[in-house]
Amino acid sequence: MLDWLTHRALLAWRRVQGKPFVTRAAAARLPTEYGEFDIVAYEDSVDRKTHVALVHGDLGSGENVLARVHSSCVTGDIFHSARCDCGPQLDSAMKQIVAEGRGVLLYLNQEGRGIGLANKIRAYSLQDEGFDTVEANERLGFPADKREYGVSVRILLDLGVQSVRLLSNNPRKLAGVTGDGLSVSERIPLEIPASEHTRRYLKTKKEKLGHELTSV
Repeated sequence: MLDWLTHRALLAWRRVQGKPFVTRAAAARLPTEYGEFDIVAYEDSVDRKTHVALVHGDLGSGENVLARVHSSCVTGDIFHSARCDCGPQLDSAMKQIVAEGRGVLLYLNQEGRGIGLANKIRAYSLQDEGFDTVEANERLGFPADKREYGVSVRILLDLGVQSVRLLSNNPRKLAGVTGDGLSVSERIPLEIPASEHTRRYLKTKKEKLGHELTSV
């Protein structure tokens, strides 16, 4: 497995060389409970990860496309964990994209803010001891957030997207999905009200990671 800095260096080198690092691997129709999407799989040639794009409707000129860039969360998205707001955010984004009539949801393979599933569960154990999510990641030897968004730029451009209205509470993500001709025309909040289980988690996001949240 490539470490974080090596992966960043390889991505930078490929950009300088003008070489693609993500390729379209497969596509199919995907009916869901929220509406119909096209599902497109992309393979990253640097770290060999597979990412997924869900596309709803005709993207037309590719301008001002409603988009969500969502990092994978097995515990929240699949098992409906109440420790985070990931699952409800995913559901809300899909609903909003269908209501809009067109849009893209990118599902990036970078679990646990990029530290992987096993380490994420190790971080859960530390959180049970009283550490917050940032402290737990750092205690395991990782940065607070090691996710990369360069791959999302390449995927969106491949889909014909030129600018996005980004569903996100994280202003820092805007810079990550900007470049190579892709721009963010608007950031649209995607806030899930805090619960007894998520209040500290969301407070940490707000105070330590700069997320714009009003419910904590």
